[in-house]
Amino acid sequence: MRVHLRAMGRLAGRSEERALVDDYLARFDQTGRGLGWRFGGETELEDKKNGGMAAEAALLRGALPSGTVMVCLDERGSLLSSPDFSKKLQIWADQGRSDITFVIGGADGIDPSLRGEADFLLSFGKMVWPHKLVRVMLAEQLYRAASIAAGGPYHRV
Repeated sequence: MRVHLRAMGRLAGRSEERALVDDYLARFDQTGRGLGWRFGGETELEDKKNGGMAAEAALLRGALPSGTVMVCLDERGSLLSSPDFSKKLQIWADQGRSDITFVIGGADGIDPSLRGEADFLLSFGKMVWPHKLVRVMLAEQLYRAASIAAGGPYHRV
């Protein structure tokens, strides 16, 4: 199973957030190998014409791998514990899903039409988080999920 990330906006190349995202995704890739999970890549998108949420949705749709499970990060989504998040990934892997794509919208969130197409909505809480931090939190939770699934020591219950 390949895990992808599609996000509106770019992280600065030498930012602390970029370093953290890269570190956690590399850890995820290494830990997930034994599970058949690997990181399939990150695509950062920009709406240079400022077309709003609908334009962002079109860019995000166009960047999705064919047949992927689309998971949109959205404050209205499901709140999962780390073990439950790991189980969710394990279920998709066990179902033979080859691609899972996590989608992070722009400053105004994800267009309702794209949100309605999602296979799953995931929330990191009722608070709204800066997109830079959401990427860091997602990357860390992916690594934690792989560690939990692999029986590793990273996660303590």
